[in-house]
Amino acid sequence: MEVGAVNTGTEARQVASVMHVRCPDRLPEDAYRQVLEQMAELAAVVQALPPTAALAELKGALRYHGVDASRLGEVLRVRTISRLGVDVRVGVGPSITVAATASAQITGPGGVLAIAPGQVADFLGPLPVEAMHGIGPRQARALHDYGVHCIGVLASIPAVTVQRLLGGRAGRRAADRARGIDPRPVVPCTLPATASVHRSFSRHTLDGAAVRAALLDVVVTLALRLRRRDQVARGLTLTLRFAGGTTWEKTRRLAEASAHDDDLRAMAYRLIDAAGLQRGRITQITLKGEDLVPAGQIAEQVSLDQARETRLVAEEVSDRIRAKFGPDAIRPATTLLRVS
Repeated sequence: MEVGAVNTGTEARQVASVMHVRCPDRLPEDAYRQVLEQMAELAAVVQALPPTAALAELKGALRYHGVDASRLGEVLRVRTISRLGVDVRVGVGPSITVAATASAQITGPGGVLAIAPGQVADFLGPLPVEAMHGIGPRQARALHDYGVHCIGVLASIPAVTVQRLLGGRAGRRAADRARGIDPRPVVPCTLPATASVHRSFSRHTLDGAAVRAALLDVVVTLALRLRRRDQVARGLTLTLRFAGGTTWEKTRRLAEASAHDDDLRAMAYRLIDAAGLQRGRITQITLKGEDLVPAGQIAEQVSLDQARETRLVAEEVSDRIRAKFGPDAIRPATTLLRVS
């Protein structure tokens, strides 16, 4: 489909009010956050859709800036390209489904496609059912089995029939969205704060002891960073990079949000055990604290474990020593193994 603006002027300002933005695949998280910041400069309501998409409500933005939706999308593209070097695809429509479907139809590295409310049926009708945002592969196969190959045909089928094909709630939702009906609002949602620490090996290693030492080092460094920022993590993500460029990644939630060495270490060891390493040649290890929140918002239970209380006191003493003499004043003994 050729990229272009289908709607302009007063009609766009009044009703084509949802913008769906797609970033390039595998965009680094820092760059993705910067794209969200650029969107927030143009619209007051932005909803992050990790890892590489986002929504914006444009009703107020169009009135404030005095431009049509296509123009606002072009402004966003110019800013992300010139400031970040990131070319995004922007779809605009009267609903989330239409806007997201439009952004997926843009060919080439980037562009803007805006759909007016009066042109929703003409836009969606010829598209294959799998092109409609929210239709998964299994649902598309079920529709194909009954001869429903395009969204226009899906829109013409009675909703009761679609419910029998896809199930009650899913069928009603698909039937409505094929007709351009999608009452979902854009909900303000920022990307949860994260913090990450990585260690690279000077050469790829098969040494399990060296990997464990590097993992312990990043655990202690990450925990210290969180405590200095007065934050706690609700989850951890471990990423292993192997020789040849392949990666392995796994995320798990902590039982309780924490920034203590013991809690993060226990979860980090569970994560690396889940990797099932045997002969993997590791070049880099990264540990990321997910869904960070202020420590004051989390109630910390009183522990009756005397050994744990002793370790927490030792942790406080270590933090004071590091604050006075530097972060490397105290490190786990195993980290003396050579990692860079």
